[in-house]
Amino acid sequence: MFAPAPFLLKDASVTKVMTQVCVALLPGIAAYAWLVTPAILIQLVIASVAALLAESFMLRLQGKPQAMFLTDGSAIVTAWLIALTFPPLAPWWLVVTGTFFAIVVAKQLYGGLGQNPFNPAMIAFAVCIVAFPALMSQWPGIGMPFSLLDQIAVIFGLAPRVDALSGATPLDALKTALKLAEGSSSVAQLLANGDIYGSFAGRGWEWISAGYLIGGLWMWQRKLITWHVPTAFIGAMAIISGGLWLYNPAEFANPMFHLLSGGSMLGAFFIATDPVSGCTTPRGKLIFGAGAGLLAYIIRVFGGYPDGVAFAVLLMNLSAPLIDLLTQPPIFGMKDKS
Repeated sequence: MFAPAPFLLKDASVTKVMTQVCVALLPGIAAYAWLVTPAILIQLVIASVAALLAESFMLRLQGKPQAMFLTDGSAIVTAWLIALTFPPLAPWWLVVTGTFFAIVVAKQLYGGLGQNPFNPAMIAFAVCIVAFPALMSQWPGIGMPFSLLDQIAVIFGLAPRVDALSGATPLDALKTALKLAEGSSSVAQLLANGDIYGSFAGRGWEWISAGYLIGGLWMWQRKLITWHVPTAFIGAMAIISGGLWLYNPAEFANPMFHLLSGGSMLGAFFIATDPVSGCTTPRGKLIFGAGAGLLAYIIRVFGGYPDGVAFAVLLMNLSAPLIDLLTQPPIFGMKDKS
């Protein structure tokens, strides 16, 4: 039965939505700060300040009201995603460069909020990993013997970037180990190293992914996102990784490793679900999510980068308009689109 009038829409301003997205990120951030390094909190502050300054600068150039746009939270969400995808010990200027590029080029030059065809945070990641591959590949190990003050000194260039402060993500470590082993070690043997890979997908990183999963499910419960993109993303990655793992477990990691490592959960719930650069139709969202999950796996396993979520999402951003065009539902009362 249909509900009677009046038909009232839920009060959901941009500020409220963005605030809830930030709240949903908190479980993952808490796990990150506790299990990897609290330096991530410094990077979040750096990225947030840079995003607001870049937003303010572009708004002033365009003669737009600053208070309304600076308080909508969209720049902060972009900044947080950049900080969470960049290495936590990256130099401050690298985070600022990526953030400025995301806000100025990927967002404001296309018209601002709601006009950008590409995910700004992923544009920042892609630009910086191509321009500064070495710095974007330095990740801290679990349980570093260095204090937070030492790490802050590294971030701000007050201390040398010694090798002991940097390492590799579980994805990068596994890919490198397989290349060096040249068939003498299987994936199962490598993953048995609990000091690096933990119980499932990287000591500490699996709990960070669990935090993103909890936050993503909360966003779905709050109807900030629909189930289509995350389900398709996770399902596609699980199917292809599971199939190849069953085919050759000595060369390919199990699905749990791929789902709980790298940016899988962050990408599935917080990046690929971007309503501006993604698809809008239900079937389109399923295709978009599945394509992103499939491409992310292919890039991280067969490509030159340890994780492919950013490039996968950007490639699907290119395809989103065509996917939406081909998946438009039929007009009410008509059997097909014509």
